[in-house]
Amino acid sequence: MSTPLRHGWTTGACATAATTAAYTALLTGAFPDPVEIALPKGQRPAFALARERLADGEATAAVVKDAGDDPDVTHGALISATVRPGLPGSGVTFLAGPGVGTVTKPGLPLDVGEPAVNPVPRRMMREHVAEVAARCGGTGDVVVEISVEGGEELARRTWNPRLGILGGLSILGTTGIVVPYSCSAWIDSIRRGVDVARAAGRTHVAGCTGSTSERVAAELYGLPEDALLDMGDFAGAVLKYLRRHPVPRLTVAGGIGKLSKLADGHLDLHSGRSQVNPDLLAGLVLGAGGDPALAERVRVANTALHALRLCQEAGLPLGDMVAERALRTAREVLRGAPVEADVVVIDRSGVIVGRAGVQGESRAGVQGETGQSRHRSAE
Repeated sequence: MSTPLRHGWTTGACATAATTAAYTALLTGAFPDPVEIALPKGQRPAFALARERLADGEATAAVVKDAGDDPDVTHGALISATVRPGLPGSGVTFLAGPGVGTVTKPGLPLDVGEPAVNPVPRRMMREHVAEVAARCGGTGDVVVEISVEGGEELARRTWNPRLGILGGLSILGTTGIVVPYSCSAWIDSIRRGVDVARAAGRTHVAGCTGSTSERVAAELYGLPEDALLDMGDFAGAVLKYLRRHPVPRLTVAGGIGKLSKLADGHLDLHSGRSQVNPDLLAGLVLGAGGDPALAERVRVANTALHALRLCQEAGLPLGDMVAERALRTAREVLRGAPVEADVVVIDRSGVIVGRAGVQGESRAGVQGETGQSRHRSAE
């Protein structure tokens, strides 16, 4: 029997715990350790303090983030809160300390110039400040400065720079709990990417499965960075969000393997949750008038890329056929939303091997533009 995966705590929960401990110390002179907080759904976890300092009219407490068994980039990060008195009647004011980003682009749930502390963590911290103030005789008028040790470097491994959050990480979380492998943070980043693109007035975005397809889409259409959506395996997340928040044009770009899954109707393209369907590929060959012997070779091919090579040798455009079927899936999910979609299929070297939904453009010409250069290996 497998051991259940261990849940962890969001950066917002950790910042709330640190803020609660620091404000308690500011009012009483003693840090509660561990410090207990209430999460939005009623859980009451306790956090051990990694650092504490009380001096010069301010208090600082820090918590090490535990993401449980989730492969979270912020696992093990030291999240600190420094609390000092604010102006009378000011309530809780948030500042971005070292390692916490600042919002520089519209389209996010925070105003430009604000520290990247999301609305739910802000509400949690305000509620806990009010509770501590009522219990310990404070006014609740405080300045809360959140910091993340090494956060600026960690942020380079997230969507933050593309979303216009500069200087560090975001303080995130809606429930306070990190569910292992829930992928909710990635999907939320996709949604925020669409929001930022719309706020910037972009009329064409590209959902890409990896760095190579992202480069191809950017070069092919001259798209700026904030029009590129790193959708990874979550094609469904892009399509469903654009259905509700449309952008006039969407390009779906990716490798032959992942997009053959989309062609088969899968919206989650992860290898653990969907597989390439060799019968679909063989059926496409037969439907295009291909030799039955070729269709059988495609059906038993090792990979979708292997099947593509077999069809290329026979002069059959399997890439175009996969693109057309993937486009059909995309349109079904968009459900008539005002989004013109097209699909670009590439091989591992970044050469375009299939397209659908493109009007007035020569595939041969586009292949010449794309070339063979590589950035990273991910499609």
